[in-house]
Amino acid sequence: MSQTITIDPVTRLEGHGKITIQLNGQGEVENAHFHVTQVRGFERFSEGRPFYEMPSLMARICGICPVSHLIASAKACEAIMSVRIPHTAAQLRRLLNLAQMVQSHALSFFYLASPDLLLGMEADPKIRNILGVAAAKPELGRAGIALRRIGQSIIELLGDKRVHPGWVVPGGVTEPLSPEKRDKILAMLPEAYSSVGLALAAYKQMAGTFKPEIEVFANFPSNYMSLISEEEAIDFTDGALRLIDAHGNIIEDGITASRYTEVIGEAVENYSYTKFAYYKPLGYPDGSYRVGPLARLNIVKSMGTPKAEKELAEFKQLAAGPVSSSFYYHHARLVEMLYGIEKIEEILADSRILDKHVRATAGVNRLEGAGQAEAPRGVLHHHYKVDENGKIIWANLVIATGQNNNAMNRGVLQAARHYVKDGKFTEGVLNRVEAVVRTFDPCLSCSTHAFGQMPLEISLLSADGEVVDRVARE
Repeated sequence: MSQTITIDPVTRLEGHGKITIQLNGQGEVENAHFHVTQVRGFERFSEGRPFYEMPSLMARICGICPVSHLIASAKACEAIMSVRIPHTAAQLRRLLNLAQMVQSHALSFFYLASPDLLLGMEADPKIRNILGVAAAKPELGRAGIALRRIGQSIIELLGDKRVHPGWVVPGGVTEPLSPEKRDKILAMLPEAYSSVGLALAAYKQMAGTFKPEIEVFANFPSNYMSLISEEEAIDFTDGALRLIDAHGNIIEDGITASRYTEVIGEAVENYSYTKFAYYKPLGYPDGSYRVGPLARLNIVKSMGTPKAEKELAEFKQLAAGPVSSSFYYHHARLVEMLYGIEKIEEILADSRILDKHVRATAGVNRLEGAGQAEAPRGVLHHHYKVDENGKIIWANLVIATGQNNNAMNRGVLQAARHYVKDGKFTEGVLNRVEAVVRTFDPCLSCSTHAFGQMPLEISLLSADGEVVDRVARE
């Protein structure tokens, strides 16, 4: 008799999701899915709003990566305005985005992933959390807390709020950086360097004990996409997108925000409210690709900062071509955190960083605009259409989690087939299947934005859990 194993909810993620594993009559895994079960609709309720409100509104999508939404949204608005923002405003946006990346990666690595890495996949769930990490390795727990605090403190200094800052606006930012705030940020960096150095050393020591997981944690050839600068270095806020194949060959280069919709499509599956992005010339699912830290480090030729450059060279030694196991997302996040700290220090040394000219102004000069930026989890794309008065008449968001969706589902299936045998499994086995999803650090709240007509099922249950009625839209 066939059987379905359900992991509900998937833990240590942002948002709500579940995993189902379908077994055949012999207890073998036939299929497995990662279901994103929550529904949100920011595109819909942004319709009718003035376009200049969009960055602040879009920041409310997520409490972990609001800055990336601010920046991608502001860029889309600037395309509508046909303006180029001042140099100092661009640098301050980079600074803000890097601070968000540091705090988000710290959350992912220390709070969500390190309990598995430090305590083990089979550890008691009661201690498999950040408190368990702090008890077992106090210095590592303190490092994680410090890096998250530092990233959030920089966001607060610049944007007046740690969560949902409104400082980034169409045309630039609302106010310049003061010498006092600059000096406060600089004073935080020594602790940040020390903490990320400790984390890198600890990870490298732990990683060797996870060779079995490395082999089956979404470890397969795929395409990869990320922003890259003209110097082929990592870039979180500017540059254009590059798409490479499993061998590192460039499939398409120079994908600007205005070209994004020409080459990227979105598919819908009936088991998830998150879309599945793909490269149109290859179709779906062959055109699926991965984004985020692993993709960025596979694509770039340089980090552009000395300490991170050495770490990138070490990371590239993990494989002859692109690193394919999603387990190494953890490694890539630590390298990016180090880069972020170095780059923040570099930006603060810019001779024009205290300049007062930080905003350009204009009205509606185009009826359509698109913007893209790197969120911690990968490429983020905002696309808006407005009427002649500047009111939003249509919006679409392509989120990193949707671009990783196919890979996450393939990874869940790969791990389930490896670990579930003869219909038998343990809590540790199911935790490993969950951990595949955690490597991607998906943001499920960000990712559920309907495009077209999504399948929907509503069940009415009685007090004892019996299904009284059911309505479905296929």
